[in-house]
Amino acid sequence: MTAIALRQIRKTYGTLQVIHDVDIDIASGEFLVLVGPSGCGKSTLLRMIAGLEEISGGILDIGGKVVNALPPSDRDIAMVFQDYALYPHMSVRENMAFGLKMRGTADETIDRRVSHAADILKIQPFLERRPAQLSGGQRQRVAMGRAIVREPSAFLFDEPLSNLDAALRVEMRLEIAKLHNRMKATTVYVTHDQVEAMTLADRIVVLNAGRIEQIGPPLELYHRPASLFVARFIGSPTMNTLPATIAADGSGSALRLKERTLSLAGMGGQPMPASEVVFGIRPEDLVACPPEEAWFSGELAVAERLGSQTYGYVEIGEARMLTVEFPRNTPIRVGETIHVRPNMEAIHLFDTATGLRIN
Repeated sequence: MTAIALRQIRKTYGTLQVIHDVDIDIASGEFLVLVGPSGCGKSTLLRMIAGLEEISGGILDIGGKVVNALPPSDRDIAMVFQDYALYPHMSVRENMAFGLKMRGTADETIDRRVSHAADILKIQPFLERRPAQLSGGQRQRVAMGRAIVREPSAFLFDEPLSNLDAALRVEMRLEIAKLHNRMKATTVYVTHDQVEAMTLADRIVVLNAGRIEQIGPPLELYHRPASLFVARFIGSPTMNTLPATIAADGSGSALRLKERTLSLAGMGGQPMPASEVVFGIRPEDLVACPPEEAWFSGELAVAERLGSQTYGYVEIGEARMLTVEFPRNTPIRVGETIHVRPNMEAIHLFDTATGLRIN
């Protein structure tokens, strides 16, 4: 197993800088996920680790060795791409063995590694088939097997499940998790799908426009997002966010929303200066209540019944919509008036100017 360290990594195309001084320490055996919207730089960063993109500045260390100038073949990493990139005229066995043959590996070693990888990925019955005779999930297993047979020090995955349908994504996500638990290899995984990130990662790196917004375990990012960007990106449905102000009152500070004013005295922390803030609350942290206790009241516009969960979308005026999670069998009806209040321990506040969390 191998640790990977990125120190002040930068990437520029001419005068355009797309990766800005990224610092990440990836522990040996860790499963690290790079997540963010399209164009945030996550795939570019992965390709720089792989050696497929030149590093414009900073230091990349793999296994205690600076590899900035090393070609991909000398970095002892294996990459699984979004496109399976299989040779259509070769069998599954030949596709998995091809890289080893190009390295001059002995035939008996190739046979042993291919057989072992095929056992792990449950593709032994398909070894003599060609890619056209396989399903999408089977082709992705072959692509993973081609990486496994190399026995690299680290695996890189670039959105490997994005071409699969929903059911296959779930199946392959489980396969990747089981594979990592079995092999314990250092893994860097790129995705725009936060469900993949939350379920696979030991730690998540949230990227925004080539900069790191937050690094941490999945539940830390969910429960204590460091910025408004992370709060809105992590979580499905997304966090409810509303404009608010902090103002002085007789006992210290008060949070003022259009619907309600809340004294912050006794809630811990120091009195806060007057400022514009964003109030955040997740759908599951809103609780149905009598009208006199409600922070928010409005007409239920849409009810989403997903079986295990029920979400209601409540119009609270001025074209604002609030997402509320209800117990799955709650008999809500479109058009009825909904009254909710927040769990006071689950409120999030963000500075409007900087977007950063206010503790």
